[in-house]
Amino acid sequence: MLRFWFKAAVVLWLVPGCLGAAARLYTEEDPLVILSSSSLKSTVSNSSSAWLVQFFSSWCGHCIQYSSTWKTLAQDVKDWQQVISVAVLDCAQEENFDVCKEYSIRFYPTFKYFRAHSAATDRGTAYRGADREIQSVRKLMVNILQNHTRLDWPDRCPPLDPSSSVELLPLLGQRSDHYTAIIIEEPHSYVGREVILDLLQYSGVEVTRALSSELPLLDALKITNFPSIYLLHPNGTHTHLHVQKRLRFFFSSLLRTLPGVQRRLKSDDSSSSVGQVGALPDKHSTEPWRDFDRWKVYTADLESALHYLLRVELATHNTLEGEELKIFKDFVTLVAKLYPGGGSVVKLMETLSDWLLSLPLQRIPYQAVLDLVDNKMGISGVFLGTELRWVGCQGSKAGLRGYPCSLWTLFHVLTVQHDVTPTALENTGLEGEAAPVLQVMRQYIRTFFGCEQCGRHFEQAAAVSMDQVQSREQQILWLWNQHNMVNYRLAGSLSDDPLFPKAPWPSPSLCASCHEEKNGVHVWNYDNVLRFLRHHYGTSNLSPKYSLTPPRLPAPPPDPDPVQTSQPEHRAGGERKDEEKRTEEQPEPRPGHLAARGEDRSEVTGHIAGGEGGGGGAGGGVWILGLGFNSVDMSLCVVLYVCSCLFLMLLFFFFKVRSRRWKLRHSRLHV
Repeated sequence: MLRFWFKAAVVLWLVPGCLGAAARLYTEEDPLVILSSSSLKSTVSNSSSAWLVQFFSSWCGHCIQYSSTWKTLAQDVKDWQQVISVAVLDCAQEENFDVCKEYSIRFYPTFKYFRAHSAATDRGTAYRGADREIQSVRKLMVNILQNHTRLDWPDRCPPLDPSSSVELLPLLGQRSDHYTAIIIEEPHSYVGREVILDLLQYSGVEVTRALSSELPLLDALKITNFPSIYLLHPNGTHTHLHVQKRLRFFFSSLLRTLPGVQRRLKSDDSSSSVGQVGALPDKHSTEPWRDFDRWKVYTADLESALHYLLRVELATHNTLEGEELKIFKDFVTLVAKLYPGGGSVVKLMETLSDWLLSLPLQRIPYQAVLDLVDNKMGISGVFLGTELRWVGCQGSKAGLRGYPCSLWTLFHVLTVQHDVTPTALENTGLEGEAAPVLQVMRQYIRTFFGCEQCGRHFEQAAAVSMDQVQSREQQILWLWNQHNMVNYRLAGSLSDDPLFPKAPWPSPSLCASCHEEKNGVHVWNYDNVLRFLRHHYGTSNLSPKYSLTPPRLPAPPPDPDPVQTSQPEHRAGGERKDEEKRTEEQPEPRPGHLAARGEDRSEVTGHIAGGEGGGGGAGGGVWILGLGFNSVDMSLCVVLYVCSCLFLMLLFFFFKVRSRRWKLRHSRLHV
């Protein structure tokens, strides 16, 4: 009996939670509209666009299973929202009981569509088709639009009917202020109409369709395969575009990447974004444009990311202590071990890592970090440019792309480098993590990243799925997938650069094998995506073009030794050349291994946390057991040493006198 009551109590405790979870099948983060009894009529009645509404119940098992399909559909037709929108209404909520009854909802889920400019008395038309897969529902949406009359046609919906040869042939050779794309397809194909709606949010291109039965057009354009795309340029020229796969996604992506084709900004963007963009300095707008290859990753972007991170973003923290100090140490260690290519940046990060790990302090001032980053000690080979040079991350105007783009790129490179060199993080404290790069990135963005709202979004995504990453391959793909999700969410916002619109990456032109289609819906080939990412962010694909080179250090002063200066002048032409040749042939030490050579050890000690200036090379202090000491520390050590010696001498004389007195007393007793 007790067992029965215990089970009943457990069930009663779990049921509210289950119902609460089911009631949130759709959230505000999904690319659809969540309606209620108070908003349904006002939204769908006399609307300038059509609506497709799913009436569901949060306790319906089939509705729960179908929710992922409906979300995918909404994401797939996200760019169609101006002419037809996707929405949901939960009939299981008490406030919606009456409206679901009014709209004759008896079974779940029920699909109803509402034409544009429909009357307030319109209760919608039910879709009774058995096939509710994405491709079928998408075709239904196209048919809904085409079934409108001229009187109730959606305000922003372009023509979807095919054009004739009589209408299209005169356009050949005509100049225009935009591209005109002609998609020639079979009569039963929906590709042309779907591409027209996909480009609805973009300016600079108009898409029309023609049928394969238009023989005069086919003869003029020499089209033999369907579907095909023919492009009329603004200057009057025209050409047949080559598409690697004759799929809707490839056609849409190709047209979106044409020069001058830009995504229209959303008019309902948040004011916070306006403030962020407007607050950015205008000095970048005068920078010269740097031509770049989109196939390459530029080290100038990585160096600019570190420069902004270390000298601007970190500067908002006057001191680093506790958890902040630990996160910063982990980040520096990660970059020092995984940054590709070596060079001055790696030596700087290794020097900074060695210095941070050797300090016994629990709190360090930011100024000490900045002095080391600026290399005020004059360490040979340590350098990080003090100039922002965006190349692959440059934007069309100030405030677009830049630092966020370069930070994403930096962590993409680090995930690939960790996959290539899995033992690089041994003995760093990070080797125990399944996804160390992601964990450090998560902690850094949560603690230091300047955009607070961006940090919250990333933390929410990380809390949902980052713990499921259990391999280096999954680490690469998780970051890539999350980056694409951010692009989906920000597409069309004020932070979206119209010259580089946010779109699924890599594009078909970069990696055609990464894209496939299943049941009419675009899907990723993850094996090919992983192969592409390994190559794209690999060391072999890094370009040093536009990177700042370390400045030349001043030549050392001449040796004042009179013996050397008294040598005959002809020695400079013979033996001196031999010495220079031997010096050039001597291999350089590996960057970052400072303990291997005396001159490096003496150079590092010119500055420590709290020290000012740092001086030059050898006079600032010494490097002992990995700890840096300046002149003040050494003075204190000397004073402490002298005091301890005096104390020991006093103890010695004290016990010496006591022992002598004891011997005299003992000898008298013996007598």
